[in-house]
Amino acid sequence: MTFGGDFQYQNALANYKNLDKLIKYVNDQQMNGSNVNVFYSTPSCYLYALNKVNRSWITKTDDFFPHAHHPHGFWTGYFTSRPALKRFERYSNNILQVIRQLNTFSNSQLRNQIFSLSEAMAIAQHHDAVSGTEKQHVANDYAQRLSTGIDAALNVINTAYPKLLTKDNQSSTVEIQQFLCQLTNISECLPIENAKQFIVILWNPIIHPVVGYLRVPVTRSYTVRDSSGQTRFQLIPISNSTKTIPGRMSNATYQLIFKYNLPALGFNTYFFEANEGENEEKLEITKNEICILQNQNFRIEIDDQGNLKRIINLQKNINITFLNQGFYWYQSYSGNNSQFDFQASGAYIFRPLTQDAKPISTKRSLKCIKSELVQTAIIIFNEWISQEISLYDEGEDIEIEWTVGPIPIEDNIGKEIILRYDADIKSQSKYYTDANGREVLQRIRNYRPTYNYTITEPVSGNYYPVNSRIWINETNRQFAILTDRSEGGASLIDGSIELMIHRRLLYDDNLGVGEALNESAFGHGLVIRGKHFLNIDSPQTSALYHRIHSQELFMSPLVTYALINSSYMNYSNLYRQTWSALNDILPFNIHLLTLDQFNEKQYLIRLEHYFELNEDEKYSYPTKINLQSIFKSIGIINKILELTLDANLELSQMNRLHWLTDNDELLLQTNNSTKQHSLVDTNIILNPMQIRTFRITIV
Repeated sequence: MTFGGDFQYQNALANYKNLDKLIKYVNDQQMNGSNVNVFYSTPSCYLYALNKVNRSWITKTDDFFPHAHHPHGFWTGYFTSRPALKRFERYSNNILQVIRQLNTFSNSQLRNQIFSLSEAMAIAQHHDAVSGTEKQHVANDYAQRLSTGIDAALNVINTAYPKLLTKDNQSSTVEIQQFLCQLTNISECLPIENAKQFIVILWNPIIHPVVGYLRVPVTRSYTVRDSSGQTRFQLIPISNSTKTIPGRMSNATYQLIFKYNLPALGFNTYFFEANEGENEEKLEITKNEICILQNQNFRIEIDDQGNLKRIINLQKNINITFLNQGFYWYQSYSGNNSQFDFQASGAYIFRPLTQDAKPISTKRSLKCIKSELVQTAIIIFNEWISQEISLYDEGEDIEIEWTVGPIPIEDNIGKEIILRYDADIKSQSKYYTDANGREVLQRIRNYRPTYNYTITEPVSGNYYPVNSRIWINETNRQFAILTDRSEGGASLIDGSIELMIHRRLLYDDNLGVGEALNESAFGHGLVIRGKHFLNIDSPQTSALYHRIHSQELFMSPLVTYALINSSYMNYSNLYRQTWSALNDILPFNIHLLTLDQFNEKQYLIRLEHYFELNEDEKYSYPTKINLQSIFKSIGIINKILELTLDANLELSQMNRLHWLTDNDELLLQTNNSTKQHSLVDTNIILNPMQIRTFRITIV
């Protein structure tokens, strides 16, 4: 029998006394011939007992989404609930992985200081944390813990970088205090606003070189230099939608955009020096006219009403026409939860009043800005919702930065905001979503693989979690969207993808939160800003894009800033401007999940083969990698011990249970590698989707 449950058994003393009595009196009946034996147990003991029963077991290969506890109670709202916390959690993990790497390569041995952020990240994984299903004051506590952990991480950054910045022939006298600008997504970085000189350092946590664009909020023009000399940049005016975000304190009027080139598992430094006099920017700006954005890879056509009409992949001649693209909203059901039919939409539940989403606005304003590095269409839907469609020079995807909020509730109506893309793709009721950034599952509208599905909620019953990507396709065309945080998504009609990006509700769904999901900040409803990345490709080659770019998005470069007083020449003479931990080119389909220093001689490393089997004709195969390549700058590997995924047990000591399935097959998960690698054997093989964990000892 099971014991436990949400909101129950809070008086432990009384409950255990009653259980003790139950066990005693039931077991006393054994003297009268009863075969029942009751005792305290654990889930693992229960599973072991089931394994010893002589029977076969059915197998399940699909997942459990979307879950519903009654016909109108689909738990698909939490896929989006508290989108700011969802993004902050992902950003915090990015910082955590970077400071672990910095600590490792600098041999700073600051694992105890990293623990603050590591612990906060672990707590944020609670099923009522990053999910967004906690009370507001608890959500505030989760965010505060992450923020405190990030503050502690700064000390690791400022301890590690001096060791890496100092040139080999110099003593370690670097006194550059670096800081994070965590509000650059709203074009705010107060410490650099009046600075004549500052540096920006980008750390690439991926084991492959990365190219991208950075936007720095500034009040003037600067010359930007890296180790190879002057870097091309562009000044773009900050939009009014950004300037009017509640709580923004910056006086910055421009975004300085430049292209960065980062070495694998290393950093590059960019030196900013203010230009004297006015800088005339070569910008082409039009308003409410047809806007064509085009680079070497894509052409985007937007009509004079601000409607996205067409995207063309120029390299592969793939053309997708959009019937609609923009923001819509569902009215939240405001039931009293007394019966199934009166289920309200809340932090857990998504239940719209009607099944048709309403357009946010029937009119839009359009501003088209073109420059050499970036071309942008700023589309304003109303005073609280907008999007910026950007195409960078040589960019391999289309960036859509959306801003939503404060969502108005003066009409006493809860609203659930979606960004919808309606394309001319014959997707045949199928769409695809990822499972925690790894395997991709096929979804079929109004269908469940293991039982006959009855449609009771046509919209929310087809929503699935989109942790990193969603796509639809047909024979020769695929339309994919990458997200910067977890969101709920669906394809409710063929050719359409919708992603829920914000929610502001006025009723509780009676599942334990006890308050409405009504987030606010600075005296207004919460404003959320995020990004989608679009790609048009063929189904046969699209994996190369979405696998690589989702990793680059999830483990994006960490940007730190520092104010300096020296000239570029003096700085470059004293300090390294670029550095990489790697000398070798590592396999493109391998991802470094974890690199952590246990002590001076021992390290933890996790490596992932992030392509699925049969997904790509080049990269969906077993791949060999030499661990010594990653540790070349640290030392010579003396010992390798493979561990379980959680790093708590030697893999050779793990013994899985064997299960007989309903098709009379023995389900046995074998270990690929249980031996301890010798000193000379630092090469390992990873199969598609495999993660392997090792404890490394160096000389």
